[in-house]
Amino acid sequence: LFSFNMTIKIEQAEGRQTMFERTKPCDWLPDQGWEDIVKLAEHFPEKCGFLLDDMEKNSTDWKAPVPMKYEENLSTFQKLLLLRCFRVDRVYRAVTDYVTVTMGENFDTIYEQSTPSSPIIFILSPGSDPASDLMKLAERSGFGGSKFKFLAMGQGQEKARRSFARGQWLMLQNCHLLVKWLKDLEKSLERITKPNPNFRLWITTNPIKDFPIGILQKSLKVVTEPPNGLKLNMRATYSKISQETLSKCPHPAFCSVVYVLAFFHAVVQERRKYGKIGWNVPYDFNESDFFGDSDIPWGSLKYLIGEVIYGGRVIDSFDRRVLGVYMDEYFGDFLFYNFRQFHFFNNKDVNYSIPPNGPKEVYIDNLPLANTPEVYGLHSNAEIGYYTQAAKDMWSESGGSISRDHYISQVAQDIQNKLPKLFDMDVIRKRFGSDISPTSVVLLQELERFNKLVVRMRHSLAELQRALAGDVGMSSELDEVSRALYNGHIPAIWKKLAPDTLKSLGNWMSHFKRRYEQYSFWVDEGEPKVMWLSGLHIPESYLTALVQAACRKNGWPLDLSTLYTQVTQYQSEEEVTDRPGLGCNVSGLYLEGADWDMENSCLVKSKPKSLVTEMPVLKVIPTEARHLTLQNTLRTPVYTTSLRRNAMGVGLVFEADLFTTMHISHWVLQGVCLLLNAD
Repeated sequence: LFSFNMTIKIEQAEGRQTMFERTKPCDWLPDQGWEDIVKLAEHFPEKCGFLLDDMEKNSTDWKAPVPMKYEENLSTFQKLLLLRCFRVDRVYRAVTDYVTVTMGENFDTIYEQSTPSSPIIFILSPGSDPASDLMKLAERSGFGGSKFKFLAMGQGQEKARRSFARGQWLMLQNCHLLVKWLKDLEKSLERITKPNPNFRLWITTNPIKDFPIGILQKSLKVVTEPPNGLKLNMRATYSKISQETLSKCPHPAFCSVVYVLAFFHAVVQERRKYGKIGWNVPYDFNESDFFGDSDIPWGSLKYLIGEVIYGGRVIDSFDRRVLGVYMDEYFGDFLFYNFRQFHFFNNKDVNYSIPPNGPKEVYIDNLPLANTPEVYGLHSNAEIGYYTQAAKDMWSESGGSISRDHYISQVAQDIQNKLPKLFDMDVIRKRFGSDISPTSVVLLQELERFNKLVVRMRHSLAELQRALAGDVGMSSELDEVSRALYNGHIPAIWKKLAPDTLKSLGNWMSHFKRRYEQYSFWVDEGEPKVMWLSGLHIPESYLTALVQAACRKNGWPLDLSTLYTQVTQYQSEEEVTDRPGLGCNVSGLYLEGADWDMENSCLVKSKPKSLVTEMPVLKVIPTEARHLTLQNTLRTPVYTTSLRRNAMGVGLVFEADLFTTMHISHWVLQGVCLLLNAD
């Protein structure tokens, strides 16, 4: 079998063999689509066995909707499979229709499965509200009017028990706001032995951890999908606007301006789903932007919305241009005209305009659930890429056919593009000359190690790309690299040449880039005024070099010299103006097991849920050991990572001195230490 597969692959590469015996009958059909059609005919020979012959004889008929005999003979799911072969970009909407047809658009099925003793819990997503659909179900089932009671948490929960005996429908809304009362409800449900057969309990809640498990186990769970589309986005926005907010301004156009802002907010959010066509950068516009305006003049309000609240997030110049156009289109003085109605978008099928006076929510409910990209000013082709990618994402999440090799290749290519050029060691050595300082020796050693890491990364990534393309065999080493890249880990062959870390691949690449920047500054500008100690491969060697330099300068015996530290008031490297005359400033240290009081410059207890705290800049000072006298100071170990030191003694860098007003034993039992890397 292996020999056969190899033969087929070789013939395919040389153009002497295709994957399938039958060639594609038409040019307009993608190659992947034809392969899927062949597989469909193989898997469903009774329904689609003649599909290949029909395609070869009547290929032009398949440009239109599905031919009638397949429309009549195929099930709804099989039509989905057929649609995937021809129009991948239409699969996403077709799946939505399939779910609607199969599961139904209303809650009748849920009601049929429910019992008086089993509550129905709606787990809400932002913007969803099942209340209106439940009211329609109640009307159809004969439980409308006074037989259907709504109760929001905090509004007289004692009335809930009355519905149990009367056979009414009771809806408890926003139960996540009063979890303590739900435990009482759980006990009440357990005491009910013979409920009225007409009684139904409907509960809405956000997903929370503390929801009583007893209610969950005996209930029907209904999950509502997050809103997607202009209509649902605007509905979610208006659900957070109180009537008091809408009535606080007496200006007759105020409600219209709020509606325009809600429409604008939905547009800039929905535009993101079209990828790079929508925004060059996917900005995180959220509800805090919408509620960020205040009572200010109209001209200032437009500037605040376009340049500060929303424009403050936009960093790309072309995206700013798009945002400016929206502002000009939506927020002109024409909003206040009475002689002409303003339309956001208008064609023969739909009309998006500012609704007349009255509740805007009713108008929003009448908007179409799905909308075309033209509403946002985009071409209709924009949704093809969006829905194609949405379908592929759906297949990926369901164990679909997104290529693992393609993803690894993309990650490898991205890392390759970020690799810096090697440091020219010969040029750097000549620059230092023969009289070289101990810290300069450390720099040369660090650069040599960094060059080795870059060479190994560049070589392994290049070989991996060739292996993925089939040019060379996939060795065990390359296979380990590919698995690590796929899982977001650092390959083992890179770790051997890099400082110890527990970071993920993405964070490690940021760390790698910062290391290169520090090395480059050190080469070009001289020793940094603040040394980022985490960026050194062997930070102990640099600290030792500081002691050596001080001993040379002052004539101290090397074996009788040591280091001590002082915590400065500098919160960041930028605040430091000069290097100290003796020793150095270091940054990038994290305190674990305690917190640091900047005002009193001492150790204090950690804040709740705060595991590590970034320390201010530390000053490391060499001195003779006999002159060093420290009081109320904790000798604090400094480790490379949170794994601290292993059994072989690897991991400890040096010991720092931290002032304390409490007894040292307290901090020893607390396990206080400093780390060079946050995980």
